[in-house]
Amino acid sequence: MPTVVRRPRSAVRRPVTITVVAVLVLVVAYLVAAAVVPFAPASATTATYAAPTSSAPALRFPGYGATAVEATDFPESLTTSGDTKPRSIASISKVVTALVVLQAKPLSAGQDGPSIAFTPEMQALYATYLAKDGEVAPMPAGLRLSEHQTLQVMLMKSANNYAGSLALWAFGSMPAYQRAAASWLDAHGLHDTTIHEPTGLDAGNRSTAKDLVELGQLALANPVVKEVVGTKTVTIPQVGVIDNSNKLLGMDGVEGIKTGTLDQAGACLLFAATYERGGKRVTVVGAMLGGVDHDSLDTDVQRLLRSVADNFQLITLTHAGQTFGTFSTPWRDEADAVTPSAAQVLVWGKTTVTAATRLDRVTFGTKGERVGRVRFTVAHHDPVTVPLVLAREIDDPGIWWRWTNPFQGA
Repeated sequence: MPTVVRRPRSAVRRPVTITVVAVLVLVVAYLVAAAVVPFAPASATTATYAAPTSSAPALRFPGYGATAVEATDFPESLTTSGDTKPRSIASISKVVTALVVLQAKPLSAGQDGPSIAFTPEMQALYATYLAKDGEVAPMPAGLRLSEHQTLQVMLMKSANNYAGSLALWAFGSMPAYQRAAASWLDAHGLHDTTIHEPTGLDAGNRSTAKDLVELGQLALANPVVKEVVGTKTVTIPQVGVIDNSNKLLGMDGVEGIKTGTLDQAGACLLFAATYERGGKRVTVVGAMLGGVDHDSLDTDVQRLLRSVADNFQLITLTHAGQTFGTFSTPWRDEADAVTPSAAQVLVWGKTTVTAATRLDRVTFGTKGERVGRVRFTVAHHDPVTVPLVLAREIDDPGIWWRWTNPFQGA
């Protein structure tokens, strides 16, 4: 009878135990690995941007002479009408005189400046310019006025004898004034402007409407000139009440600048007006040359200014909460990248807008967390950049999803 060999029970259980332990180790390893494996960033897609629309300008220009108009800080708004050759500019010349004199004899806002003693040579200008049918103001013997007061009489009343006196006081002679004016014009790029004398009675004082717009902006940039041309009336000792020759001053936002009248030039006006648009103050500067008379010219200027002002538009680049992208996770969680606030920009006329969206790498995130930006490119304006934030939270999917969807988010 054969012999039966019995193995110990421990020897039988050992392989089973090892197998079970190995399986358990593998299971635990899997559970741990699945639980702690880092997720890759969520996939991100950008939304299509619908750009705002704006309309093309329709300005109301007169049918005569030469006109140019521009909104300061909106170079795209520069628009011209009529001829582009230099024309006689009459007493608009006195704006050049004021700026050239102030370069030689500077004044700060609120200062009276040095006292000017009017010499017999200056007093003789009264008869000289009166004989040419030019505007003059009283200049009694022994008169002394401050530089500021003299500028007031010249610019507001358009008194030619005061323009000539300022030129003689600042430069000593008319030829010296002419050289200083030529140098000043060249330094400021006004190459289509020629000034022979300080009053504008010489029809050879010529400029283009476009150059005059630049001149008007230079005038407004000088606080002394801006204050004087914006004054309606003033009383000057020994001279009397001086009224501003610009009858539009104070109407429809008009704040200056200078009238001009000459047979060879017609009625002319260098003008500026300021408006409130989109929470900002915008200034429009223009020049209109060659009118029949100042009454009809003033009407045409008002009509043109209204058409320019009506072409300012506040366009909305984005609304608060507007979606520019979406983050999607493997566990089917989605969150939009949105703008936290609205963004607007003031434009003039027809404007093109494009948007470029950049989304960050995001795995998890809290509501309101910054996750990118959108950069708006606006024609003729500085770019506008707006941050993007999460519209809702992106949470960890939890341990159960990780175990039941092994390594899908990695």
